[in-house]
Amino acid sequence: MSEKELRRSLSVLPIGTVMKLTDLTARQIRYYEEQGLVLPKRNEGNRRMYSLNDIDRILEIKDFLGEGLNIAAIQAVFAKREAKRKQEQESLAKSISDDEARELLHKEFLNLGGLADNNNPFNNPM
Repeated sequence: MSEKELRRSLSVLPIGTVMKLTDLTARQIRYYEEQGLVLPKRNEGNRRMYSLNDIDRILEIKDFLGEGLNIAAIQAVFAKREAKRKQEQESLAKSISDDEARELLHKEFLNLGGLADNNNPFNNPM
């Protein structure tokens, strides 16, 4: 996962900020959660905390509703997308060997830790 995607997935925004960014009420946002369309994380005080990815999804839901789709149709769109994503992940996982997967993970951990040095022969586990 890239650093950009990692940061977009951090749940740091309270519902008040999400309301301002999306022009929706707290009740509407909570309704989307009740329907399983968006799943915010909870902090220690049990407050909903949203990520930038959550906001993108909420805005997409708002657009779908504006186009005339109902909640069931939106759920179907998201379910189809998720199934396709899982299928792509499974086919990717089947296309690489265990050794290749270990090497990719090793490189990713080095990159995330800021330790990657492609010229250093000691960073190559193979």
